[in-house]
Amino acid sequence: MKIGILTSGGDCPGLNAVIRGFAKYVYNQIPKAEIIGISDGYGGLISGEAHTLKESDFSGILNVGGTILGTSRQPFKLMTQEDQNGQSKLDMMKKNYKKLGLDLLVTLGGAGTHKTAALLSQNGCNVIGIPKTIDNDIWGTDVTFGFHTAVDIATECIDRIHTTAASHGRTMLIEIMGNKVGWLTLYAGVAGGADIVLIPELPFEPDEVVKTVKKRIDKGKAFNIIAIAEGAMTKHESKMKKQDRLEARGNDTTITNALAKYIEEKAEVETRVVVPGHLQRGGNPSPYDRFLSTEMGCFAGKLVEEGKFGTTVSVQGNKITSNYLMDIAGKTKYIPKDHQIIEVARSIGISFGDGEKYEKIV
Repeated sequence: MKIGILTSGGDCPGLNAVIRGFAKYVYNQIPKAEIIGISDGYGGLISGEAHTLKESDFSGILNVGGTILGTSRQPFKLMTQEDQNGQSKLDMMKKNYKKLGLDLLVTLGGAGTHKTAALLSQNGCNVIGIPKTIDNDIWGTDVTFGFHTAVDIATECIDRIHTTAASHGRTMLIEIMGNKVGWLTLYAGVAGGADIVLIPELPFEPDEVVKTVKKRIDKGKAFNIIAIAEGAMTKHESKMKKQDRLEARGNDTTITNALAKYIEEKAEVETRVVVPGHLQRGGNPSPYDRFLSTEMGCFAGKLVEEGKFGTTVSVQGNKITSNYLMDIAGKTKYIPKDHQIIEVARSIGISFGDGEKYEKIV
């Protein structure tokens, strides 16, 4: 059996741990299996860049960040567009799948990766996916590998900002990764003791944020910590298309910078913006993610053994299971407005800048 494996999209902690867990299962449980590493994600499958991996290649990578295979982004919307020769990237991937003699392909990636995996599955390739993203936005799984490590990093950033904010009496805005969803910002905000948490799912009113800042100042609190997702938006912006939002803010103005300026003017406080950026995606995976990644990699190996193709690994409750690619591809797991963690946050006084209050359910 010839098994191709690739990592696609943005990197995150745990990729190597999944690769290792999968390879160890395959080499221990599936006789005469051969694993073919495909370089730089779908880009390598498009160009046919691949090489056979030895058992020694998987040694010592459990706690190593990044990916030994390399990765790249290949926009899904371009997969079926034909070039001047009448060939699409999908055509080239199918061609190289056959040329490499693959019996199946294992893909590690996020939302876009899963959409392409489903497309390949629809077009005659045997595919198994494994959900990776620090955004935790893959439909059908409670958690993705890499998420908890990113929460640890983002939370540590908020922890460190607390001390400088308190020392200088500043209002600090920490911009957390998350363009479409706010899972990372919500978890890190609550864990880091943020006073205000702003996420895409709950559009905010700038004046409500200012009101909360002033209220804390009136209570003798000299500083404020605001955890804000990069994809957060005002209620006014939520009614606009993405391009219109960007143009309204100005080409070089993020929502975080715009809000910091507004707070400084209206609340008459000193503000600072902190952007941890790619620090949240880099570095070694946490012990939790090493364990989860190993579990997911092994389960993917089990799906291979059982011939359950066209599927992706998922976590549901405390159980590792799977979903059909076609059932989850193209869907996004947003935070429900009545999610328990939002209720918990409101109950301890965290503001979401939307004017809503905690209402105790009797």
